[in-house]
Amino acid sequence: MAISTILFLIISFAALIGSFILDGGHLMALVAVAPAIIVFGGTIGAVGVSFPGNEIKNFGKVLKVAFTNKKVDTIELIRYFKNIAFKTRKEGLLSIEEMISADENMDPFMKKGLQMVVDGIEPQTVKSTLELSADLIEERHRVGIAMFESAGGFAPTMGITGTVTGLVHVLNNLSDPSKLGGLIAGAFIATLYGIGSANFLWLPIGTKLKELNFQEVAEKNLIIEAIICIQEGINPNTLEEKLKGFLDKKQLEEYNRGESGEEK
Repeated sequence: MAISTILFLIISFAALIGSFILDGGHLMALVAVAPAIIVFGGTIGAVGVSFPGNEIKNFGKVLKVAFTNKKVDTIELIRYFKNIAFKTRKEGLLSIEEMISADENMDPFMKKGLQMVVDGIEPQTVKSTLELSADLIEERHRVGIAMFESAGGFAPTMGITGTVTGLVHVLNNLSDPSKLGGLIAGAFIATLYGIGSANFLWLPIGTKLKELNFQEVAEKNLIIEAIICIQEGINPNTLEEKLKGFLDKKQLEEYNRGESGEEK
């Protein structure tokens, strides 16, 4: 699990609840079943109407991705491909077939590309096939991101809807002033739920998924570039320099420190 995601989510809600209590509020005053049903039920319903059923059924899987700590180690990936490049230069492309079959944990995308190389498929075909696979992966991610961004857009509106329905109850009970305070508070709780869930939950998760998608697309592009270079027999050091272009400044410094340590 991505502990940092859960931690910051807790911090967000703790800041809201804590400030409310510090101002003299009571925790149970923030708990209201009817507004929660309107906001969360209405948001989920609106998202369900907006997307086809085959995409909605993946909602849980997409949510799990946001709370799963999948780290892309670009530095190790470059070193891995550099070693493969040295191996194929010495022993030929067929030498990596045993490596592919033996590594059960190899990324399926990488395995697919290397297997195509071993099978002798033309470099342009390998590249176009892998690029298509990467595009399809990105498209699936786009749909998942869109669902959470839509939820972030619907939730505040559902909150206002809940407030309006709550105010209807207020108007129906004007003859009993003793009930007005609680009814008005309950009405505005719906707005709080709508705005709070949008800005603390739906939209942040959508943003997190965007960043994860960006990282995975970069990883896939690195893999494609590396596989094509290996297939074309490019010098391992040249391959290394090309792949280092995928590193940011901090990663590049770490990579160079590691290479210097290995040389010693």
